Amino acid sequence: MSLKDKRGISPVIATVLLIAIVVVIAVIIFLWFNEMSREAITKFSGKNIELVCDDVDFDASYSNGELYISNLGNVPIFGMKIKISGEGSYETVNLGDISNEWPSAGLDQGGTFSGDISSEVSGAEEIVLIPVLIGTSNKGEKTYMCEERHGYELLL
Repeated sequence: MSLKDKRGISPVIATVLLIAIVVVIAVIIFLWFNEMSREAITKFSGKNIELVCDDVDFDASYSNGELYISNLGNVPIFGMKIKISGEGSYETVNLGDISNEWPSAGLDQGGTFSGDISSEVSGAEEIVLIPVLIGTSNKGEKTYMCEERHGYELLL
């Protein structure tokens, strides 16, 4: 067997492969830059909403199937996500979806909420209440869920 009998890949196939690789790399770079330049959501005259989460102050308790929440801070809480943990897994639900008592405008300063969530948290070991705020962006009002570290943990 001589060198003349060996064949390489066709120049057309090699060109198509090179173009495909370049397109894939370009898409990855585009998505990466797009994620880095997220639209900023602001609250209170231009303050980034991620920083406003530090100012959220609320108290919560759970007793006999009833969840009680009081907004103690100066930041209105538009909504609340509940991370329900138990038996090695967790689920995150919107409090407004499981309780009709959540006010549509949210909890203003000094506002309170109480509602029955026993059917949703049966068998759970703990729940974490994570505040959801509403702010403004170039495209109008948007909601923003604070990080879990700003949440309130309740052991059941």
